[in-house]
Amino acid sequence: MVTAVAQRLASQRKEIDDTLATFTLSTTQLQEVKAKMRVELERGLKKDTHPTASVKMLPTYVYRTPDGTERGKYLALDLGGTNFRVLVVKIRTGMRNSVRMYNKIYAIPLEIMQGTGEELFDHIVQCISDFLDYMGMKNTRLPLGFTFSFPCNQTGIDKGDLVSWTKGFKATDCEGYDVVDMLREAIKRRNEFDLDIVAIVNDTVGTMMTCAYEDPKCQIGLIAGTGSNVCYMEEMKNIELVEGDEGQMCVNTEWGGFGENDNIEDIRTRYDREVDGGSLNPGKQRFEKMTSGMYLGEIVRQILIDLTKRGLLFRGRITERLKTKGIFETKFLSQIESDRLALLQVRSILQSLGLDSTCDDSIIVKEVCGAVSRRAAQLCGAGMAAIVDKIRENRGLDHLEITVGVDGTLYKLHPHFSTILKDTVRELAPNCKVDFILSEDGSGKGAALITAVIDKYLYAMRFSDETLRDIMARFRREMENGLGGDTNPTATVKMLPTFVRSIPDGSEKGDFIALDLGGSNFRILRVKVSHEKKQTVQMESQIYETPEDIIHGSGSRLFDHVAECLGDFMEKQKIKDKKLPVGFTFSFPCAHSKLDEAVLLTWTKRFKASGVEGMDVVKLLNKAIKKRGDYDADIMAVVNDTVGTMMTCGFDDQRCEVGIIIGTGTNACYMEELRHIDMVEGDEGRMCINTEWGAFGDDGTLEDIRTEFDREIDRGSLNPGKQLFEKMVSGMYMGELVRLILVKMAKEGLLFEGRITPELLTKGKFETKHVSAIEKSKEGLTKAKEILTRLGVEPSEDDCIAVQHVCAIVSFRSANLIAATLGAILTRLKDNKNSPRLRTTVGIDGSLYKMHPQYSRRLHKTVRRLVPESDVRFLLSESGSGKGAAMVTAWASRES
Repeated sequence: MVTAVAQRLASQRKEIDDTLATFTLSTTQLQEVKAKMRVELERGLKKDTHPTASVKMLPTYVYRTPDGTERGKYLALDLGGTNFRVLVVKIRTGMRNSVRMYNKIYAIPLEIMQGTGEELFDHIVQCISDFLDYMGMKNTRLPLGFTFSFPCNQTGIDKGDLVSWTKGFKATDCEGYDVVDMLREAIKRRNEFDLDIVAIVNDTVGTMMTCAYEDPKCQIGLIAGTGSNVCYMEEMKNIELVEGDEGQMCVNTEWGGFGENDNIEDIRTRYDREVDGGSLNPGKQRFEKMTSGMYLGEIVRQILIDLTKRGLLFRGRITERLKTKGIFETKFLSQIESDRLALLQVRSILQSLGLDSTCDDSIIVKEVCGAVSRRAAQLCGAGMAAIVDKIRENRGLDHLEITVGVDGTLYKLHPHFSTILKDTVRELAPNCKVDFILSEDGSGKGAALITAVIDKYLYAMRFSDETLRDIMARFRREMENGLGGDTNPTATVKMLPTFVRSIPDGSEKGDFIALDLGGSNFRILRVKVSHEKKQTVQMESQIYETPEDIIHGSGSRLFDHVAECLGDFMEKQKIKDKKLPVGFTFSFPCAHSKLDEAVLLTWTKRFKASGVEGMDVVKLLNKAIKKRGDYDADIMAVVNDTVGTMMTCGFDDQRCEVGIIIGTGTNACYMEELRHIDMVEGDEGRMCINTEWGAFGDDGTLEDIRTEFDREIDRGSLNPGKQLFEKMVSGMYMGELVRLILVKMAKEGLLFEGRITPELLTKGKFETKHVSAIEKSKEGLTKAKEILTRLGVEPSEDDCIAVQHVCAIVSFRSANLIAATLGAILTRLKDNKNSPRLRTTVGIDGSLYKMHPQYSRRLHKTVRRLVPESDVRFLLSESGSGKGAAMVTAWASRES
């Protein structure tokens, strides 16, 4: 029995070894690969054989590497995968040469990668526009270099016809066309800025040039990441596709196509053929499919499926997730092969993929990953050996010393890839001393990390103007539903009449009390409006805390607390014996039947005091005041904080007819024509409408743009399924959104070396004020390090860069969404006035708008784009909504 079990185990082990042996390349096989690569290099250079060569050897019209005299300011674009990077590069010369770079990374969604060429280049230009705004350089015409990491036939330094897409791109109407012309046409279509496009280069060329600035011996560029490619400086006399024999030119090998003429079929496995057959370009880029990060994980997945079918892994059970193409990402190879990773952690990675593995399974998976990545590194090494030997022979040298500039996540992040690559080059090209240096650009190693962030998690938070206009249209429909008598009961945007019929006109005067309840702090103000030489406003205020137990307790306790605070304030002001008019800013959705009646519809902002919903809050407050009996108050008006903000700003600018809050919560109000408000009698004049736009999307209208993180926020909230728009944009939830993204990234090993601390797992630990601090242009990364250190994660510089980028995308989404809904209000005002151009003022308040370093600028810019037929002034409310409540009270006193 024991012998039979041992024989079965030995047989299974032999099957596994035999499978992995197909990925083991002997020195003889590697030398053959080197020799075949050398043949294809020569065929690509010659005019007669170039058309049928698998290695295309494309001229780049780059004639030399940097010599240290370069200087100036340049714009650089970098398109090479599922992200697009825009950089400003400042080169200085002098005692010490220096290069400073500022960059942003943008996602390219799958639908754009595989849509039309016009959509792709319009998206690129939109990203450039955003970056130029971000840098304040819209009016500067800079020289531009375009790193375009796909095979191109170049006829000049600024001319490049796309040969074929690779790396998952399939945009139509691009192949065979000049990509520089397509970029210029897209810039012209946008008509916002102008650029001087002086060069198009491949990413390998860009890498070589970057490294050559640091090391003059660098004359080769290697990319080992999503794709795989090499360029090098070739003698002009050998490049038959270009006229001239003197000097050198950089040649982009496009070695990913090596093998398309079947000359490496002897080393391809059935798993390679499976991956090739299931790709977007079967039969093409065969060498790349054996060596690049885009495909290694998929090769491993095919092997695991085969071994499982044969009963050699996972107890013979193939899960649905394992059947899913692309589920085993190349980053898992890097994690699983890490020497620091125990088998228990390997099992954890496999379990995250739905694979119930034993320790033996984990060992086998580690061996599979090792075999696939080792072969990839060896093949790259064999190809590189062919190139360095060719350069040595070109120069007639017995011994060559040369440097290779390298970039790419596979080379940077895989624990063994670079070592195996270097060992292979050393073995196959013994007469060449080859050094490898990493391309360290402005974002350092963080660029690879940020790419992963955008690709995997955050691309859904980026919106095109087309999407934002669609959201505008949806919100406009919801506004109309809320205003209609028949449709209001089912509308998510309630469009509540406030019975405020005008903005301040300058005649208001008197002594008023204003109460402001809208969050955990409760503010009471005394507002004196006088007319001597000019209208002046004097205000004194005090802030009172509203404890959590009162926020979540009974309604009577809450209003007793408000009455107690009001009594204390009046005592301090020595006005307890006076009966002053009171304006009550109550920042929750209420139905008004008149100005001093307000029935609470639903609590928001974490308030849950019982027995208040469905009740008139004025009566509840009057009851609490009467119960005390030590003072009297005349509550003349109840307004929302947005109305208070509009009235406050309206006191300073009588064109103000919109109020917005972007803080802990978010909401908007505006002046609507009475004839459109079905819930209120009368057709003449206007009335302020409290939109309560936080509930936009509660009927599923926004499901297509909500992310998994939005849904998780909602599930953990006090009011699941409610206020969905508010949960995507407001300060109460923004920090928590970022925290959830960071936790998921850390779990997948993309941040903090996979470490997750109890602090990071604690809800509410990452606050919205942290987002504002991290996005500051100068000290943002320092702040990120401080904040993350307090959360116990010991961040690297790369972690800080990535976290800053996450914060930027989350806050930018908020500003864009607010811009879309505000755009809908502005277009309605314009239509109401039947005016070709709207001139208006938006009164605005809230900590997110005030404190975030980029938010207001992003909001203003997007509104200008979405509503071009308008001149909108954004007026910050310097004194909150209390002054506005006093203005409404003054108006009500005058009318009564």
